Amino acid sequence: MTSLEDFIVTPWEVEGVVDYRKLIERFGTQPLTDDLLKKTQELTKSELPIFLRRKFFFSHRDYDLVLKDYEEGRGFFLYTGRGPSGPMHIGHIIPFYMTKWLQEKFDVNLYIQITDDEKFFFKPELTLEDTRKWALDNILDIVAVGFNPDKTFIFQDSEFTKIYEMALPIAKKVTFSTARAVFGFNEQSKIGMIFFPAIQAAPTFFERRRCLIPAAIDQDPYWRIQRDYAESLGYYKTAAIHSKFFPPLTGISGKMSASKPETAIYLTDSPEDVKRKIWKFAFTGGRATAKEQREKGGEPEKCVVFKWLEIFFEPDDKKLEERYWACKRGEILCGECKAYLTEKVIKFLDEHKRKRKDAEKVVDKVKYTGGLASKMWESTYQGPRR
Repeated sequence: MTSLEDFIVTPWEVEGVVDYRKLIERFGTQPLTDDLLKKTQELTKSELPIFLRRKFFFSHRDYDLVLKDYEEGRGFFLYTGRGPSGPMHIGHIIPFYMTKWLQEKFDVNLYIQITDDEKFFFKPELTLEDTRKWALDNILDIVAVGFNPDKTFIFQDSEFTKIYEMALPIAKKVTFSTARAVFGFNEQSKIGMIFFPAIQAAPTFFERRRCLIPAAIDQDPYWRIQRDYAESLGYYKTAAIHSKFFPPLTGISGKMSASKPETAIYLTDSPEDVKRKIWKFAFTGGRATAKEQREKGGEPEKCVVFKWLEIFFEPDDKKLEERYWACKRGEILCGECKAYLTEKVIKFLDEHKRKRKDAEKVVDKVKYTGGLASKMWESTYQGPRR
């Protein structure tokens, strides 16, 4: 758990304007350097996705070793996940697009953990039936991203009980004092919450190769515990590549939250919902009046609309730069940018809903049901070594 003077970042809470340089220092991670990006481009023989080009993914643990393993023929595998507590929004789905790019370009196996147990433990208002229901709903959104069904295994913790076997070795190693220091547990913490970090670490042991986890940096505490004990169990320390937080509509601080509907656009939102939310809630870098903005120019650095375009919705670098300088020079007003973003978001959601419908046809192939996904896992997992 990391709490700084002006912002808070934990696996369950993000508040304030996050200073990502300070966060790297406090978490003890490494910046994702231009050299690593260049190496990634060389190995994949392709243009980098905007998430890397524009440094939305900005930090890592042992990503350099992942690239070395790949270059020397040892390979690696991917692991990421989703905690199902409600409908998914845009901020939830973006890391999965980065994961898809990594799977596609490096041609590796991917394991996606759906932590319906975690949300049951940590959210008192949810029943296990609730989290299981949302798990099935969220899985369709995830499959709609377009992962390779022959190399993707999606499982719910409450259903795939084999995960307990994999959690046992690390659960035997981690002391309560360590878990308390990392996560802030106390005497009032439920025992399910205290045990859960072992469950979260377990998929990093699915293969005897190095694991790479693409995820937002607030999830990093889970991997710190894994890295403390992995080698003593006969496994690699997991690697990770960390994203920043997708900002809420209401400002560039914090992150989009499903519990605050005015901050989020859900994957199920209608075109009318999208337009209303962007026009009503989206914080901009505009001046008080159109006249003042024409004279002084806008401030795209403070603008959520521009930030959303930068992170995901404007893949054309040249167009993004032109929009930036047109704003700075006062050549465009906030209404024009809001309209442009609205069109982009509606188009994305329309396409996602179509793909989500198609996902219903392949979900059984990638979800743990005893089918192909199970065979993929069974062919790689060798059981705990110690």
